[in-house]
Amino acid sequence: MKDYILSLDQGTTSSRCIIFDKKNNIVSVAQKEFTQIFPNDGWVEHNPYDIYFSQVDVAREAMQKANISPSEIDAIGITNQRETVIVWDRATGEPICNAIVWQCRRTAHMCDSLKAAGYTDMIRRKTGLVIDSYFSATKIKWILENVEGAREKAECGELMFGTVDSWLIYKLSGGQAHVTDVSNASRTMLFNINTLKWDEELLSLFGVPRSMMPEVLPSSGIFAHTDSSVFGLPIPIAGVAGDQQAALFGQCCYAKGDVKNTYGTGGFMLMNTGDKPIFSDNGLVTTVGWKIGDKVTYVLEGSVFICGAAIQWLRDGIGLIESAYETEALSLSVPNTGGVYFVPAFVGLGAPYWDAYARGAIFGITRGTSRAHIVRAAVEAMALQTYDVIKLMEKEIGTEIDSLRVDGGATANNFLLSFQSDILGKPIVRPECIETTALGAAAFAGLATGFYPSLEHIKQNTGINRVFEPSITAVQRDAKLGMWHKAVERSQNWI
Repeated sequence: MKDYILSLDQGTTSSRCIIFDKKNNIVSVAQKEFTQIFPNDGWVEHNPYDIYFSQVDVAREAMQKANISPSEIDAIGITNQRETVIVWDRATGEPICNAIVWQCRRTAHMCDSLKAAGYTDMIRRKTGLVIDSYFSATKIKWILENVEGAREKAECGELMFGTVDSWLIYKLSGGQAHVTDVSNASRTMLFNINTLKWDEELLSLFGVPRSMMPEVLPSSGIFAHTDSSVFGLPIPIAGVAGDQQAALFGQCCYAKGDVKNTYGTGGFMLMNTGDKPIFSDNGLVTTVGWKIGDKVTYVLEGSVFICGAAIQWLRDGIGLIESAYETEALSLSVPNTGGVYFVPAFVGLGAPYWDAYARGAIFGITRGTSRAHIVRAAVEAMALQTYDVIKLMEKEIGTEIDSLRVDGGATANNFLLSFQSDILGKPIVRPECIETTALGAAAFAGLATGFYPSLEHIKQNTGINRVFEPSITAVQRDAKLGMWHKAVERSQNWI
Protein backbone atom coordinates (compact mmCIF):
# COMPACT_ATOMS: atom_id res chain seq x y z
CA MET A 1 0.00 0.00 0.00
CA LYS A 2 1.30 3.43 -0.92
CA ASP A 3 1.44 6.21 1.66
CA TYR A 4 -0.25 9.27 0.17
CA ILE A 5 -3.27 10.64 -1.66
CA LEU A 6 -2.75 13.63 -3.93
CA SER A 7 -5.73 15.99 -4.02
CA LEU A 8 -6.07 18.49 -6.86
CA ASP A 9 -8.22 21.44 -5.75
CA GLN A 10 -8.93 23.52 -8.84
CA GLY A 11 -10.61 26.73 -7.66
CA THR A 12 -11.92 29.86 -9.29
CA THR A 13 -8.91 32.05 -8.55
CA SER A 14 -6.17 29.52 -7.86
CA SER A 15 -5.12 25.91 -8.32
CA ARG A 16 -3.90 24.01 -5.29
CA CYS A 17 -2.51 20.60 -4.51
CA ILE A 18 -2.71 19.08 -1.04
CA ILE A 19 -1.13 15.74 -0.18
CA PHE A 20 -2.73 13.74 2.65
CA ASP A 21 -1.53 10.71 4.58
CA LYS A 22 -3.71 7.87 5.89
CA LYS A 23 -4.71 9.82 9.01
CA ASN A 24 -5.93 12.85 7.00
CA ASN A 25 -2.84 14.84 7.95
CA ILE A 26 -1.69 17.45 5.44
CA VAL A 27 1.81 16.51 4.31
CA SER A 28 2.33 19.21 1.69
CA VAL A 29 0.52 22.15 0.10
CA ALA A 30 1.21 24.18 -3.03
CA GLN A 31 -0.93 26.93 -4.53
CA LYS A 32 -0.80 29.14 -7.60
CA GLU A 33 -3.15 31.94 -8.60
CA PHE A 34 -4.00 32.43 -12.26
CA THR A 35 -5.39 35.24 -14.37
CA GLN A 36 -9.01 36.32 -14.15
CA ILE A 37 -10.36 37.69 -17.45
CA PHE A 38 -13.20 40.25 -17.48
CA PRO A 39 -14.04 41.07 -21.13
CA ASN A 40 -17.28 42.98 -20.37
CA ASP A 41 -19.42 44.03 -17.43
CA GLY A 42 -20.46 40.89 -15.55
CA TRP A 43 -18.43 38.57 -17.83
CA VAL A 44 -15.79 36.26 -16.31
CA GLU A 45 -13.43 33.97 -18.25
CA HIS A 46 -10.37 31.76 -17.71
CA ASN A 47 -7.78 30.46 -20.13
CA PRO A 48 -8.25 26.63 -20.01
CA TYR A 49 -4.49 26.14 -20.28
CA ASP A 50 -3.94 28.40 -17.24
CA ILE A 51 -6.25 26.04 -15.35
CA TYR A 52 -4.43 22.91 -16.48
CA PHE A 53 -0.81 24.02 -16.28
CA SER A 54 -1.23 25.75 -12.91
CA GLN A 55 -2.77 22.54 -11.56
CA VAL A 56 0.06 20.33 -12.84
CA ASP A 57 2.67 22.80 -11.59
CA VAL A 58 1.35 22.79 -8.03
CA ALA A 59 1.08 18.99 -8.01
CA ARG A 60 4.74 18.68 -8.93
CA GLU A 61 5.66 21.41 -6.43
CA ALA A 62 3.77 19.75 -3.58
CA MET A 63 5.54 16.45 -4.17
CA GLN A 64 8.91 18.17 -4.42
CA LYS A 65 8.35 20.16 -1.18
CA ALA A 66 7.69 16.97 0.78
CA ASN A 67 10.31 14.92 -1.08
CA ILE A 68 7.58 12.52 -2.23
CA SER A 69 7.97 10.63 -5.49
CA PRO A 70 5.01 9.86 -7.78
CA SER A 71 5.52 6.15 -6.99
CA GLU A 72 4.41 6.89 -3.39
CA ILE A 73 1.06 8.36 -4.50
CA ASP A 74 -1.76 5.83 -4.17
CA ALA A 75 -4.34 7.84 -6.13
CA ILE A 76 -5.44 11.29 -7.22
CA GLY A 77 -8.66 13.00 -6.16
CA ILE A 78 -9.99 15.99 -8.09
CA THR A 79 -12.30 18.71 -6.85
CA ASN A 80 -13.12 21.76 -8.88
CA GLN A 81 -14.94 25.01 -9.41
CA ARG A 82 -18.33 23.94 -10.71
CA GLU A 83 -20.52 25.04 -13.65
CA THR A 84 -17.56 26.59 -15.53
CA VAL A 85 -17.72 25.57 -19.19
CA ILE A 86 -14.89 24.47 -21.47
CA VAL A 87 -15.46 23.35 -25.07
CA TRP A 88 -12.64 21.79 -27.07
CA ASP A 89 -11.99 20.22 -30.46
CA ARG A 90 -12.25 16.43 -30.46
CA ALA A 91 -9.50 15.99 -33.06
CA THR A 92 -6.90 18.46 -31.75
CA GLY A 93 -7.81 18.71 -28.05
CA GLU A 94 -7.59 22.51 -28.36
CA PRO A 95 -10.18 24.71 -26.59
CA ILE A 96 -12.22 26.74 -29.09
CA CYS A 97 -12.45 29.74 -26.71
CA ASN A 98 -11.80 30.74 -23.13
CA ALA A 99 -13.62 28.94 -20.34
CA ILE A 100 -16.83 30.74 -19.31
CA VAL A 101 -16.73 30.88 -15.52
CA TRP A 102 -19.64 30.07 -13.23
CA GLN A 103 -19.78 33.72 -12.10
CA CYS A 104 -20.32 34.99 -15.65
CA ARG A 105 -23.66 36.73 -16.26
CA ARG A 106 -23.54 37.07 -20.06
CA THR A 107 -26.44 34.65 -20.55
CA ALA A 108 -28.87 36.32 -18.12
CA HIS A 109 -31.08 37.36 -21.04
CA MET A 110 -31.32 33.72 -22.20
CA CYS A 111 -32.51 32.77 -18.73
CA ASP A 112 -35.13 35.53 -18.77
CA SER A 113 -36.47 34.12 -22.05
CA LEU A 114 -36.65 30.59 -20.64
CA LYS A 115 -38.57 31.81 -17.60
CA ALA A 116 -40.95 33.82 -19.78
CA ALA A 117 -41.54 30.75 -21.95
CA GLY A 118 -42.65 28.75 -18.90
CA TYR A 119 -39.75 26.32 -18.48
CA THR A 120 -39.10 27.01 -14.77
CA ASP A 121 -41.06 24.07 -13.34
CA MET A 122 -39.87 21.54 -15.91
CA ILE A 123 -36.22 22.45 -15.38
CA ARG A 124 -36.53 22.43 -11.60
CA ARG A 125 -38.35 19.08 -11.64
CA LYS A 126 -35.68 17.42 -13.78
CA THR A 127 -32.50 19.14 -12.57
CA GLY A 128 -33.37 20.55 -9.14
CA LEU A 129 -31.98 23.91 -10.28
CA VAL A 130 -33.40 27.38 -10.75
CA ILE A 131 -33.03 28.93 -14.20
CA ASP A 132 -29.93 31.08 -13.89
CA SER A 133 -26.84 31.89 -15.92
CA TYR A 134 -24.82 30.47 -13.00
CA PHE A 135 -25.30 26.97 -14.43
CA SER A 136 -23.60 25.51 -17.50
CA ALA A 137 -26.36 25.00 -20.07
CA THR A 138 -26.79 28.57 -21.29
CA LYS A 139 -23.01 29.05 -21.35
CA ILE A 140 -22.61 26.11 -23.74
CA LYS A 141 -25.45 27.48 -25.87
CA TRP A 142 -23.73 30.89 -25.96
CA ILE A 143 -20.45 29.34 -27.16
CA LEU A 144 -22.20 27.36 -29.90
CA GLU A 145 -24.01 30.50 -31.08
CA ASN A 146 -21.15 33.00 -30.81
CA VAL A 147 -17.86 31.22 -31.59
CA GLU A 148 -17.35 31.05 -35.34
CA GLY A 149 -17.99 27.56 -36.73
CA ALA A 150 -18.83 26.07 -33.32
CA ARG A 151 -22.44 25.13 -34.09
CA GLU A 152 -21.49 23.32 -37.29
CA LYS A 153 -18.63 21.46 -35.63
CA ALA A 154 -20.83 20.46 -32.70
CA GLU A 155 -23.54 19.09 -34.99
CA CYS A 156 -20.88 17.00 -36.76
CA GLY A 157 -19.67 15.51 -33.46
CA GLU A 158 -16.37 17.38 -33.57
CA LEU A 159 -16.60 19.20 -30.21
CA MET A 160 -16.40 18.05 -26.59
CA PHE A 161 -17.84 19.79 -23.55
CA GLY A 162 -16.59 19.48 -20.03
CA THR A 163 -16.74 21.12 -16.66
CA VAL A 164 -13.31 21.74 -15.15
CA ASP A 165 -12.98 18.18 -13.79
CA SER A 166 -13.58 16.76 -17.28
CA TRP A 167 -10.99 19.07 -18.82
CA LEU A 168 -8.38 18.15 -16.22
CA ILE A 169 -8.99 14.41 -16.57
CA TYR A 170 -8.90 14.69 -20.37
CA LYS A 171 -5.55 16.49 -20.25
CA LEU A 172 -4.03 14.41 -17.45
CA SER A 173 -4.96 11.17 -19.25
CA GLY A 174 -3.41 12.32 -22.50
CA GLY A 175 -6.83 12.69 -24.12
CA GLN A 176 -7.89 9.14 -23.27
CA ALA A 177 -10.88 9.91 -21.02
CA HIS A 178 -13.92 12.15 -21.50
CA VAL A 179 -15.72 11.68 -18.19
CA THR A 180 -17.28 13.51 -15.24
CA ASP A 181 -18.96 12.53 -11.99
CA VAL A 182 -22.61 12.83 -10.93
CA SER A 183 -22.01 15.87 -8.69
CA ASN A 184 -20.52 17.97 -11.48
CA ALA A 185 -23.04 16.71 -14.05
CA SER A 186 -25.87 17.80 -11.77
CA ARG A 187 -24.69 21.45 -12.00
CA THR A 188 -25.03 21.74 -15.78
CA MET A 189 -28.85 22.11 -16.04
CA LEU A 190 -28.67 19.29 -18.62
CA PHE A 191 -28.61 16.32 -16.22
CA ASN A 192 -31.73 14.64 -14.89
CA ILE A 193 -31.07 14.05 -11.18
CA ASN A 194 -33.93 11.52 -10.99
CA THR A 195 -32.67 9.22 -13.77
CA LEU A 196 -28.97 10.20 -13.35
CA LYS A 197 -28.63 10.62 -17.11
CA TRP A 198 -28.17 13.44 -19.59
CA ASP A 199 -31.70 14.53 -20.44
CA GLU A 200 -32.64 14.50 -24.12
CA GLU A 201 -35.39 17.12 -23.69
CA LEU A 202 -32.98 19.53 -22.00
CA LEU A 203 -30.21 18.91 -24.53
CA SER A 204 -32.72 19.72 -27.27
CA LEU A 205 -34.00 22.82 -25.48
CA PHE A 206 -30.49 24.27 -25.19
CA GLY A 207 -29.34 23.05 -28.59
CA VAL A 208 -26.50 20.93 -27.21
CA PRO A 209 -25.68 17.78 -29.21
CA ARG A 210 -25.49 14.61 -27.12
CA SER A 211 -22.12 13.79 -28.70
CA MET A 212 -20.50 16.69 -26.79
CA MET A 213 -21.28 15.28 -23.37
CA PRO A 214 -18.89 13.29 -21.14
CA GLU A 215 -19.67 9.90 -19.63
CA VAL A 216 -21.07 10.26 -16.09
CA LEU A 217 -19.49 8.07 -13.39
CA PRO A 218 -19.85 7.67 -9.59
CA SER A 219 -17.79 10.08 -7.47
CA SER A 220 -15.60 7.29 -6.09
CA GLY A 221 -14.01 4.89 -8.57
CA ILE A 222 -11.31 4.71 -11.24
CA PHE A 223 -11.94 7.48 -13.80
CA ALA A 224 -8.66 7.20 -15.71
CA HIS A 225 -4.90 6.98 -15.22
CA THR A 226 -2.55 9.88 -15.75
CA ASP A 227 -0.40 9.72 -18.85
CA SER A 228 3.22 8.86 -18.00
CA SER A 229 4.36 12.16 -19.47
CA VAL A 230 2.66 14.10 -16.64
CA PHE A 231 4.26 12.64 -13.51
CA GLY A 232 6.60 10.00 -14.93
CA LEU A 233 4.30 7.04 -14.34
CA PRO A 234 0.55 6.35 -14.45
CA ILE A 235 -1.41 7.25 -11.29
CA PRO A 236 -5.12 6.38 -10.96
CA ILE A 237 -7.59 9.27 -10.80
CA ALA A 238 -10.03 7.65 -8.39
CA GLY A 239 -12.23 10.37 -6.89
CA VAL A 240 -14.00 13.38 -8.41
CA ALA A 241 -16.55 15.82 -7.02
CA GLY A 242 -17.54 19.44 -7.40
CA ASP A 243 -15.92 21.58 -4.74
CA GLN A 244 -18.97 22.09 -2.52
CA GLN A 245 -20.06 18.47 -2.53
CA ALA A 246 -16.45 17.49 -1.79
CA ALA A 247 -16.40 19.91 1.17
CA LEU A 248 -19.61 18.40 2.54
CA PHE A 249 -18.04 14.94 2.31
CA GLY A 250 -14.76 16.21 3.77
CA GLN A 251 -16.71 17.60 6.74
CA CYS A 252 -17.99 14.03 7.33
CA CYS A 253 -21.57 15.18 6.70
CA TYR A 254 -22.58 11.62 5.86
CA ALA A 255 -25.92 11.72 7.70
CA LYS A 256 -29.21 13.19 6.56
CA GLY A 257 -29.61 16.69 8.04
CA ASP A 258 -25.87 17.47 8.34
CA VAL A 259 -25.04 21.04 7.17
CA LYS A 260 -21.84 22.89 6.27
CA ASN A 261 -20.93 26.29 4.85
CA THR A 262 -17.83 26.95 2.75
CA TYR A 263 -16.36 30.46 2.58
CA GLY A 264 -14.42 30.50 -0.66
CA THR A 265 -14.59 32.73 -3.72
CA GLY A 266 -18.32 32.36 -3.19
CA GLY A 267 -20.19 31.06 -0.17
CA PHE A 268 -21.98 27.72 -0.34
CA MET A 269 -24.23 26.09 2.23
CA LEU A 270 -25.14 22.44 1.70
CA MET A 271 -27.39 20.05 3.61
CA ASN A 272 -27.33 16.27 3.20
CA THR A 273 -30.94 15.22 2.47
CA GLY A 274 -30.31 11.48 2.14
CA ASP A 275 -31.16 9.18 -0.74
CA LYS A 276 -34.09 11.21 -2.11
CA PRO A 277 -34.05 14.72 -3.56
CA ILE A 278 -36.01 17.47 -1.79
CA PHE A 279 -37.18 20.06 -4.30
CA SER A 280 -37.25 23.66 -3.09
CA ASP A 281 -39.96 26.23 -3.71
CA ASN A 282 -37.96 29.02 -2.09
CA GLY A 283 -34.79 29.54 -4.10
CA LEU A 284 -32.57 26.71 -2.87
CA VAL A 285 -31.25 24.27 -5.45
CA THR A 286 -31.44 20.49 -5.24
CA THR A 287 -28.38 18.68 -6.45
CA VAL A 288 -26.52 15.37 -6.33
CA GLY A 289 -24.04 15.24 -3.47
CA TRP A 290 -22.19 12.12 -4.53
CA LYS A 291 -22.57 8.53 -5.64
CA ILE A 292 -20.57 5.68 -4.12
CA GLY A 293 -21.29 2.31 -5.70
CA ASP A 294 -25.03 2.28 -6.33
CA LYS A 295 -25.88 4.63 -3.45
CA VAL A 296 -26.75 8.24 -4.32
CA THR A 297 -26.79 11.08 -1.78
CA TYR A 298 -28.68 14.29 -2.53
CA VAL A 299 -28.24 17.76 -1.05
CA LEU A 300 -30.02 21.09 -0.75
CA GLU A 301 -27.79 24.06 -1.53
CA GLY A 302 -27.85 27.82 -1.15
CA SER A 303 -25.27 29.72 -3.19
CA VAL A 304 -23.72 33.12 -2.46
CA PHE A 305 -21.84 34.26 -5.58
CA ILE A 306 -19.32 36.64 -4.00
CA CYS A 307 -17.75 35.90 -0.63
CA GLY A 308 -13.96 35.78 -0.45
CA ALA A 309 -13.88 37.36 -3.92
CA ALA A 310 -14.93 40.63 -2.24
CA ILE A 311 -11.75 40.51 -0.14
CA GLN A 312 -9.73 39.80 -3.29
CA TRP A 313 -11.33 42.89 -4.85
CA LEU A 314 -10.34 45.00 -1.82
CA ARG A 315 -6.77 43.79 -2.44
CA ASP A 316 -6.48 43.73 -6.23
CA GLY A 317 -9.29 46.00 -7.38
CA ILE A 318 -8.87 49.07 -5.18
CA GLY A 319 -5.70 48.36 -3.18
CA LEU A 320 -7.34 48.79 0.21
CA ILE A 321 -5.39 45.87 1.68
CA GLU A 322 -2.20 44.05 0.73
CA SER A 323 -3.27 40.64 2.01
CA ALA A 324 -6.43 38.86 3.12
CA TYR A 325 -4.67 38.15 6.42
CA GLU A 326 -4.98 41.85 7.30
CA THR A 327 -8.76 41.73 7.41
CA GLU A 328 -9.09 40.21 10.88
CA ALA A 329 -6.89 42.81 12.60
CA LEU A 330 -8.46 45.68 10.62
CA SER A 331 -11.97 44.48 11.48
CA LEU A 332 -11.11 44.31 15.17
CA SER A 333 -9.44 47.76 15.11
CA VAL A 334 -12.88 49.42 15.05
CA PRO A 335 -15.84 48.62 17.34
CA ASN A 336 -18.27 48.34 14.40
CA THR A 337 -18.60 49.33 10.74
CA GLY A 338 -19.56 52.92 11.56
CA GLY A 339 -22.88 52.39 9.80
CA VAL A 340 -21.26 51.09 6.59
CA TYR A 341 -22.87 48.14 4.74
CA PHE A 342 -21.18 46.38 1.82
CA VAL A 343 -23.34 44.41 -0.62
CA PRO A 344 -20.90 42.44 -2.82
CA ALA A 345 -23.30 41.84 -5.71
CA PHE A 346 -20.51 42.15 -8.30
CA VAL A 347 -22.12 39.52 -10.54
CA GLY A 348 -25.67 39.72 -9.23
CA LEU A 349 -27.12 37.98 -6.17
CA GLY A 350 -27.61 34.25 -5.61
CA ALA A 351 -29.88 32.65 -3.00
CA PRO A 352 -32.35 33.72 -1.81
CA TYR A 353 -32.63 36.68 -4.24
CA TRP A 354 -31.52 35.25 -7.61
CA ASP A 355 -31.16 38.72 -9.10
CA ALA A 356 -28.78 38.76 -12.07
CA TYR A 357 -29.23 42.52 -12.34
CA ALA A 358 -28.14 43.51 -8.82
CA ARG A 359 -24.72 45.14 -8.55
CA GLY A 360 -22.27 45.75 -5.73
CA ALA A 361 -22.73 48.74 -3.45
CA ILE A 362 -21.31 50.31 -0.28
CA PHE A 363 -23.85 52.26 1.78
CA GLY A 364 -23.55 54.55 4.78
CA ILE A 365 -20.24 56.23 3.93
CA THR A 366 -19.52 59.47 5.83
CA ARG A 367 -16.47 61.68 6.30
CA GLY A 368 -15.70 59.55 9.32
CA THR A 369 -15.57 56.29 7.32
CA SER A 370 -12.13 54.68 7.39
CA ARG A 371 -10.43 51.86 5.55
CA ALA A 372 -11.08 49.61 8.56
CA HIS A 373 -14.83 50.32 8.45
CA ILE A 374 -15.06 49.27 4.79
CA VAL A 375 -12.94 46.15 5.33
CA ARG A 376 -15.04 45.15 8.36
CA ALA A 377 -18.24 45.70 6.36
CA ALA A 378 -16.89 43.40 3.61
CA VAL A 379 -16.08 40.66 6.14
CA GLU A 380 -19.47 41.06 7.83
CA ALA A 381 -21.17 40.75 4.41
CA MET A 382 -19.90 37.15 4.17
CA ALA A 383 -21.74 36.29 7.38
CA LEU A 384 -24.85 38.33 6.57
CA GLN A 385 -25.26 36.62 3.21
CA THR A 386 -24.83 33.26 4.96
CA TYR A 387 -27.58 34.24 7.42
CA ASP A 388 -30.00 34.80 4.53
CA VAL A 389 -29.26 31.34 3.11
CA ILE A 390 -29.52 29.45 6.41
CA LYS A 391 -32.88 31.08 7.20
CA LEU A 392 -34.13 29.97 3.80
CA MET A 393 -32.87 26.44 4.43
CA GLU A 394 -34.59 26.32 7.83
CA LYS A 395 -37.83 27.45 6.20
CA GLU A 396 -37.50 24.72 3.57
CA ILE A 397 -36.98 21.86 6.02
CA GLY A 398 -39.37 23.22 8.66
CA THR A 399 -36.92 23.11 11.55
CA GLU A 400 -34.00 25.11 12.97
CA ILE A 401 -30.41 24.06 12.40
CA ASP A 402 -28.59 23.53 15.72
CA SER A 403 -25.09 24.49 14.61
CA LEU A 404 -23.10 25.19 11.47
CA ARG A 405 -19.91 23.45 10.35
CA VAL A 406 -17.64 25.76 8.37
CA ASP A 407 -14.62 25.48 6.11
CA GLY A 408 -12.74 27.35 3.40
CA GLY A 409 -9.81 29.74 3.56
CA ALA A 410 -11.72 32.58 5.22
CA THR A 411 -12.47 30.45 8.29
CA ALA A 412 -8.95 31.24 9.50
CA ASN A 413 -10.47 34.66 10.32
CA ASN A 414 -11.68 34.41 13.93
CA PHE A 415 -13.58 37.70 13.67
CA LEU A 416 -15.62 36.37 10.75
CA LEU A 417 -16.66 33.22 12.61
CA SER A 418 -17.38 35.11 15.84
CA PHE A 419 -19.59 37.55 13.94
CA GLN A 420 -21.21 34.66 12.06
CA SER A 421 -22.14 33.05 15.37
CA ASP A 422 -23.51 36.36 16.66
CA ILE A 423 -25.65 37.02 13.60
CA LEU A 424 -27.00 33.45 13.43
CA GLY A 425 -27.38 33.01 17.16
CA LYS A 426 -25.90 29.51 16.77
CA PRO A 427 -22.57 27.77 17.48
CA ILE A 428 -20.09 27.72 14.59
CA VAL A 429 -17.86 24.63 14.40
CA ARG A 430 -14.44 24.90 12.73
CA PRO A 431 -12.63 21.62 12.00
CA GLU A 432 -8.93 21.00 12.59
CA CYS A 433 -8.44 20.69 8.84
CA ILE A 434 -10.18 23.60 7.09
CA GLU A 435 -9.09 22.17 3.72
CA THR A 436 -12.19 20.00 3.66
CA THR A 437 -12.76 20.44 -0.07
CA ALA A 438 -9.42 18.81 -0.85
CA LEU A 439 -9.96 16.28 1.93
CA GLY A 440 -13.31 15.27 0.43
CA ALA A 441 -11.72 14.62 -2.96
CA ALA A 442 -8.97 12.61 -1.26
CA ALA A 443 -11.58 10.61 0.65
CA PHE A 444 -13.49 9.70 -2.53
CA ALA A 445 -10.23 8.56 -4.16
CA GLY A 446 -8.97 6.70 -1.08
CA LEU A 447 -12.24 4.83 -0.63
CA ALA A 448 -12.06 3.65 -4.25
CA THR A 449 -8.56 2.18 -3.89
CA GLY A 450 -8.78 0.93 -0.30
CA PHE A 451 -6.34 3.59 0.95
CA TYR A 452 -9.10 4.53 3.41
CA PRO A 453 -10.78 1.35 4.67
CA SER A 454 -14.11 2.98 5.60
CA LEU A 455 -16.07 6.17 6.19
CA GLU A 456 -15.66 5.57 9.92
CA HIS A 457 -11.87 5.58 9.53
CA ILE A 458 -12.05 9.01 7.83
CA LYS A 459 -14.39 10.34 10.53
CA GLN A 460 -12.18 9.14 13.39
CA ASN A 461 -9.29 11.14 11.95
CA THR A 462 -11.29 14.37 11.55
CA GLY A 463 -11.23 16.63 14.63
CA ILE A 464 -12.69 19.98 15.78
CA ASN A 465 -10.43 23.01 16.14
CA ARG A 466 -12.80 25.49 17.83
CA VAL A 467 -16.47 26.23 18.49
CA PHE A 468 -17.62 29.88 18.35
CA GLU A 469 -20.62 30.84 20.52
CA PRO A 470 -22.97 33.86 20.05
CA SER A 471 -22.43 36.85 22.34
CA ILE A 472 -24.85 39.63 21.25
CA THR A 473 -28.49 40.26 22.13
CA ALA A 474 -31.47 39.58 19.89
CA VAL A 475 -32.12 43.35 19.71
CA GLN A 476 -28.59 44.01 18.43
CA ARG A 477 -28.93 41.17 15.94
CA ASP A 478 -32.26 42.39 14.58
CA ALA A 479 -30.97 45.97 14.17
CA LYS A 480 -27.98 44.76 12.17
CA LEU A 481 -30.11 42.51 9.97
CA GLY A 482 -32.67 45.26 9.36
CA MET A 483 -30.03 47.61 7.94
CA TRP A 484 -28.42 44.78 5.95
CA HIS A 485 -31.68 43.92 4.22
CA LYS A 486 -32.30 47.60 3.51
CA ALA A 487 -28.89 47.76 1.80
CA VAL A 488 -29.54 44.57 -0.21
CA GLU A 489 -32.89 45.90 -1.39
CA ARG A 490 -31.28 49.08 -2.71
CA SER A 491 -28.63 47.14 -4.65
CA GLN A 492 -31.19 45.01 -6.48
CA ASN A 493 -32.33 45.40 -10.08
CA TRP A 494 -29.58 47.98 -10.61
CA ILE A 495 -28.99 47.44 -14.32
